[in-house]
Amino acid sequence: MAVPLRIALAGLGTVGGGVIRLLESNADLIARRAGRPVEVVAVSARDRNKDRGFDIGRFAWEDDMSALAARGDVDVVVELVGGSDGPALALGRNALAAGKGLVTANKAMIAHHGMELAQAAEASGAALKFEAAVAGGIPVVKGLREGAAANEIERIYGILNGTCNYILSTMEETGRDFGDVLKDAQELGYAEADPTFDVEGIDAAHKLSILAAIAFGAKIDFASVETEGISRLRAADIEQADALGFVIRLIGIADTETGPSGEETLFQRVCPYLVSRDHPLATVAGATNAVVAEGNYSGRLLFEGAGAGDGPTASAVVADLVDIARGITGAPLGVPADMLQPMPKADAGHRVARDYLRFVVADRPGVLAEITAAMRDAGVSIESLIQKGRPEEGGEVTVSIVTHDGPEANVDRALELLEGSDSLTEAPLVLQLLEN
Repeated sequence: MAVPLRIALAGLGTVGGGVIRLLESNADLIARRAGRPVEVVAVSARDRNKDRGFDIGRFAWEDDMSALAARGDVDVVVELVGGSDGPALALGRNALAAGKGLVTANKAMIAHHGMELAQAAEASGAALKFEAAVAGGIPVVKGLREGAAANEIERIYGILNGTCNYILSTMEETGRDFGDVLKDAQELGYAEADPTFDVEGIDAAHKLSILAAIAFGAKIDFASVETEGISRLRAADIEQADALGFVIRLIGIADTETGPSGEETLFQRVCPYLVSRDHPLATVAGATNAVVAEGNYSGRLLFEGAGAGDGPTASAVVADLVDIARGITGAPLGVPADMLQPMPKADAGHRVARDYLRFVVADRPGVLAEITAAMRDAGVSIESLIQKGRPEEGGEVTVSIVTHDGPEANVDRALELLEGSDSLTEAPLVLQLLEN
């Protein structure tokens, strides 16, 4: 019988339990596809005595998870603890230094330390795999790194956070405001008690920075991702988008362009977009993820599926283990780490787009003229304008504007001209339109 691939598993929460159940329930199938059995031999977690619904007594236990990397009966360490630093990073470093493979679902760790870990893996000849770190059970990392390897990727973008997508699509269906739907998402387990990483776009930005590195052969640069979340969106914005033929989705988007000195620069942004109803991403609802990659020969590739949960994420983890069992290692980020390019952050000011702008202003004469004058002086061409307000004297008014195509810098200039105006009762909201 073929020698098993021996696994040490750190973290026995939702995903860790899913990995153990999947390895056991599909053991024969996995062994046939991997060419040998894949077996968990040792585990570590915070609480040894917690009831997890399965017996951990058959595995060796380590109180200190870092000790998993030093075990002589372990070939691969699976890290499912989370966190960009701390125990997870220490375990990852130790595993790779010991020449053991590392499989992780930790998008924050890869976004912040992926370059270091990739270099360590290549130096020791160990495998570093992180399919589960991006879009859960969707094989988008493998799709980019292997399936689309012959293509120059021109743009990559998509819905990278299921919590935000659930909130936005539910707001769309029910007409309810953000705060109410967020509470529901927390009760259903889609959102954490502290939802900041999700709703402010940080989780999606982690994933985008990883995808951009693989797609464009760039060094991971999470710090350069422009990030804005969904917490400022109102039911009125969803309603207005619908009237215009759009839905609102939190989109991460990345591409490259030539900088002023001829250098290649990298554009990375996560923010809410108005997505045209005829775009494939417009129909993605609930806690689903979807990624679009545009290759110069493949054309548009769409990856869609469950972006989180024990089953989908465990599926991605075990797929990485199967690859390692087969002897498939390869450069973690698609090309050797020393060939990844340090791409400067692109200047977005010259990028041309149509925008949706929402102003909440005092209901008094002259306010609309003030806004349109700022648009005129900044060179922003207005395609349509809708004003809605309260019937009572002195109530707030919502002014929604859709612009013609124009440089982002012009919209930024218009907002600068309006900055400090006592006519505005809150900061303006700007969303770009995604139409193709």
